Formats: sequence, C-alpha cells, structure tokens
Amino acid sequence: MRLNVNGQAYEAEVEPEMPLLWALREFIGLTGTKYGCGIAQCGACTVHLDGEAVRSCSMPVSAAAGKRIVTIEGLSRDSSHPVQKAWLELDVPQCGYCQSGQIMAAAALLAKNPRPTDKDIDEAMTNICRCGTYQRIRAAVHLAAGTGKGGGSIIHMAADRAGADSAVAAADQTSKA
Repeated sequence: MRLNVNGQAYEAEVEPEMPLLWALREFIGLTGTKYGCGIAQCGACTVHLDGEAVRSCSMPVSAAAGKRIVTIEGLSRDSSHPVQKAWLELDVPQCGYCQSGQIMAAAALLAKNPRPTDKDIDEAMTNICRCGTYQRIRAAVHLAAGTGKGGGSIIHMAADRAGADSAVAAADQTSKA
C-alpha cells in the first residue's frame, strides 16, 4: 500500500483493513498519534486526511491510500504552527495524552474557519480530554485564530475577570458617591 504521510511516500506492506493508526505507528514509526479508544470516539488518534480531521483508529489504511495524510509530526517540524504555539503559550496540556489529537482537530477547524466562535469550537472539538482542559483548549483555539479571546490560561482569564469585576464595582461606588 502506498501512503503519502507528511509529504513523504511510504510503501507499507499491511493488510488493507488494518487501521491507519497502526500503519502510522508500527510500520512508519510516527508515534505522535495516540491510541485511545479504538472506536473513533475519543479523538486521540486524529490525523488529517486530505485536510479533513479523521479518527485513524477506525479508518482502514486502504481508505487512506493515495490521499495526503498529515500527522502531528507533519503539522510543523519545529512547533511553529499557530495552534502548537497557542497550546504552549497557554499551557493547555495536563497529562498530554490526547493533545496531539486535540491539536490536529483544532488545526483542521482553523483551516476551514479561521475566526471561530465559542459555539463553532465546541461543535468542532469533539475530542475527549480526561483531564478536562476544555476551557484552555477553547482559549488556545481563539489565540491561534487571533480572535482576542485567548489571552492567557484559564487561571489568568479568571484572575483578569476578577480584576475587571473589582474595577466595575469600584467605578459603581465612585459614581454613587
């Protein structure tokens, strides 16, 4: 089977029904894409197939033959993709296991919708994070998109909000005096 992965051609001698995930990890040696559930529910195995985010654990390698496959390793060689930079800036990962799939899903979203709303992000980002970093993920997507809503980690955003609330309360007190 001929596969185009991250711009390189590979000949993989695998059964056509083998999940793409295992061809990537075991035969090509790209281990950034993770196995999570094996039933396309969690998204840890997300890669791009001709620009679309797909779950590689349930996709037969035969369905990917002749298409352009991009894994987390191919998104950028030096973590310079805007999504990767946002993830680092906002300290999104906790355990990190799901994050390559999260990043790939976010990159696919931004390729289609460069200025997503919270609703757009919530609908597109269906990957599961056992650590619950969903608010940081959303903030990082906004930061990568440049929407102005990603200005810090959720901890910083909460502190900024508390500071803003205090300023409003002080202004109210001043206006009443």
